[in-house]
Amino acid sequence: MAELDGVFHKEIVEQALREFPNEACGVIAADSGVPVRVYPMTNADASPATYRLDGKEQLLVFNELDERGWDLWAIYHSHTHSDAYPSDTDRRQAFYPDSRYLVLSLEDREDPLLRSFFIRDGKVEEEELTIT
Repeated sequence: MAELDGVFHKEIVEQALREFPNEACGVIAADSGVPVRVYPMTNADASPATYRLDGKEQLLVFNELDERGWDLWAIYHSHTHSDAYPSDTDRRQAFYPDSRYLVLSLEDREDPLLRSFFIRDGKVEEEELTIT
C-alpha cells in the first residue's frame, strides 16, 4: 500500500487540469520511502494521448534527487479521456521497474481518479493508494 499526502495529490490534479487537453506528467521524490516533493515536468510529446518526460528536466530532477539522497518514488501522468490504467504505450515505456507509476484519469474532470501501479516486463500490478 502507498500513501500520498493530499497536498501532493492536489498539485498533480491541478497540473493535469491546467495542461488539459494534453497529458500532464512528472515525478515524485521520496526520503526514506515517504513522498517529499512533486516535480511537475514538461510533456515533451505535448499530446493528449501520450507523454514523455522532457529529457533535460529529467536529468536536472534526477541529479537533484541524487544530491539530496532522495529516491524516485513515482512517475505520474494523466489520461485525458480514458481510465486510470496503464495503456499499451505506458507499459512499453515503463523503464523504471522499481518505481511506481501513478495514472490520473480526467475522464470525469469533476472527480479525477488517481491509481498506482508497478509495471515490470510489461506486466501491470496495481497497488492500493491512499490519499492522506
